[in-house]
Amino acid sequence: MNYRNLGNTGLMVSEIGMGCEGFAENNCQNTQLLFDAAEANGINYFDLYSSNPEVRASVGQALKGRREKFIIQSHICSVWKNGQYKRTRKIEEVKKGFAEMMELLQTDYIDVGMIHYVDSMSDWEEIANGPVIQYALELKKSGKIHHIGMSSHNPQVALAAVRSGYIEVLMFSVNPCYDLQPANEDVEQLWNEANYQAPLVNMDPERQELYEVCQRLGIGITVMKAFGGGDLLDASLSPAGKALTVNQCLHYALTRPAVATVLAGAHSVEQLMDSLAYEQASDEDKDYALAFASFPNISWRGHCMYCSHCAPCPKQIDVASVTKFLNLARAQGEIPETVHEHYEVLPHHAGECIQCGGCETRCPFGVSIMENMKQAKELFGK
Repeated sequence: MNYRNLGNTGLMVSEIGMGCEGFAENNCQNTQLLFDAAEANGINYFDLYSSNPEVRASVGQALKGRREKFIIQSHICSVWKNGQYKRTRKIEEVKKGFAEMMELLQTDYIDVGMIHYVDSMSDWEEIANGPVIQYALELKKSGKIHHIGMSSHNPQVALAAVRSGYIEVLMFSVNPCYDLQPANEDVEQLWNEANYQAPLVNMDPERQELYEVCQRLGIGITVMKAFGGGDLLDASLSPAGKALTVNQCLHYALTRPAVATVLAGAHSVEQLMDSLAYEQASDEDKDYALAFASFPNISWRGHCMYCSHCAPCPKQIDVASVTKFLNLARAQGEIPETVHEHYEVLPHHAGECIQCGGCETRCPFGVSIMENMKQAKELFGK
């Protein structure tokens, strides 16, 4: 298992994490099986958005004797009321729900306390200017949560949150279809078939900006919906008009800036093992570029996907990394110190480019790589 820094939290997390979708299966007996498989294969990070007390209790039982082996991302503002899930901003319900969660999980701290499901600006403003964020800060001060996170599907809201200084971890929906959709307060629009009828071209700029801002600020992204609820794995359901593999979906998410872990949904140990197979997969099996280039409904023409099909470079320039640092600097309008440091330690720089053009002949997306190398040389000075 490969491990990554979760932004600036100091936590090292498995790049394949575990979603909680399958915990409730078979009267929650699936929970123990999934945690056993996770521990055996090096998964140390999981998400618990479910407020179902039976699910939470099953997780508490599964963690017995191995709490320190797992990093818990669990949700504030997700509560159980009248026998069903409810998202709430009422502080009395939030506090009661958190206390119940801690009791059922049989733990005295949560590593990442997620403010649950914030998809509208008005909702974020209510949270940021009201008792919810103050309660989260109190929980952090007392050590009951170690880091404050937020889950969202809306890049506008997510950008406001990560720029606020409150949020250390962002749970965000990342996959190659959702990344083309503009911001919307209605999450249903991400998978609305009507939104994929007209040809879609290139990533929504606010989503790209979000990933790059998180990278610059040290906000770790934990990924949900990498498989689009399974739709991307089925050609008859995929908005792109063509199926992707599990490895391609995981690799796409893991090659976005700031992404630390993909929370792979699994309804069985077998499905979890399908995601874990990514760790031993070949570069060819992970490669999404040619599949993306052949999508009938979507085009990334001119957009660098950091797929490294441009390699090999006769001067051994890591073109994908140079382009990523160039894009990070462009998004900021200046060169952040961390980006400059990362560029400096590259063994070869854009200024070494001999403009042979071989990279451009191999790029599936028609990126102007030689021009990017010129601009990177001008920007970084070498």
